[in-house]
Amino acid sequence: MSTQQHAKPSLTLKRRIKASPEKIFAAWTEPQQMMMWFGPENVETKEVDADVRIGGRFRVKMLENTGDWHEVSGVYKEIVENAKLVFSWAWVTTPERESQVTVTLKPDGEQTILTLHHEQLFDETSRDGHIHGWTGSLDKLEALFA
Repeated sequence: MSTQQHAKPSLTLKRRIKASPEKIFAAWTEPQQMMMWFGPENVETKEVDADVRIGGRFRVKMLENTGDWHEVSGVYKEIVENAKLVFSWAWVTTPERESQVTVTLKPDGEQTILTLHHEQLFDETSRDGHIHGWTGSLDKLEALFA
């Protein structure tokens, strides 16, 4: 039996953002800032709780323009201030489908290269949905600093 059969889908997205790693890190870790960008287009983030420490939890509640609510939560696993965040990720409706997100920030002159890696996704459909969601979120994050 090959291990390839059991490999879970993942995704990696990169962005060059016109802001310092410190400002982008704050946007990922301060609830008031997360509310301004977190979630894809057609989604408004309504509530964010974030206890940003190893073992601390986060929770985000979002309202889609269709009236549907979405809630995701996780636990911070690794934190390197202004450089890296690693956290678990699970939708409240499917808590058994826990995956992991790693965000790295590398300074590049006046800008920052953000790399988002989301791994251990349940299946290709989940991966594709998360590509859509994260792309929309990163578009809004980039616009925040434009």
